[in-house]
Amino acid sequence: MSKTAVARRYAKALFELLDEAHLESTQAALVELGRAVVASQPLRHAMASPAFGSDEKVSVLVELGRRLGCSPTGERFLAQLVKHNRVGLLPDIAEAFARLVDERKGRQQVFIWSASPLDEAEQDRLRARLRDILKRDVDITFASNSAQLAGLRIQIGSTVVDGTLRGRLTAMRGFLTKE
Repeated sequence: MSKTAVARRYAKALFELLDEAHLESTQAALVELGRAVVASQPLRHAMASPAFGSDEKVSVLVELGRRLGCSPTGERFLAQLVKHNRVGLLPDIAEAFARLVDERKGRQQVFIWSASPLDEAEQDRLRARLRDILKRDVDITFASNSAQLAGLRIQIGSTVVDGTLRGRLTAMRGFLTKE
């Protein structure tokens, strides 16, 4: 079974255990813990090392979760991740859990990259247009990437719409070099 499938199963199990009041706080805690696992070599080492006992690992991870506002159910979930040696999946679990929460709340995560930063009016126009198209509330993250040259690259879930000049040039090169 793939890493992503396992992460989705863990995320769904936690999602089903939590009540509505704890979804947002647990989501925020999972996202921050996932970032910590990715960013902190000492934390990854402590969680993977056999030199530290299971109880020590659980206490470290649960305390981190508690400080980040994790619910008691979330804390028990973190303990299970340690016991089943799944702490390394935290970033993927957090991502899958966020999708479930967004789905429940009627939100859609959208990422938009442009060649230069978009002004507030352009951002509002895109937000309104996407809300109309998707027929749900959108949570948009805007970023700029000068390598795109011009245009927008929009990611909605696993769907990517590449309307950038760089993307069109790459597609044209592929078409012209095809035999």
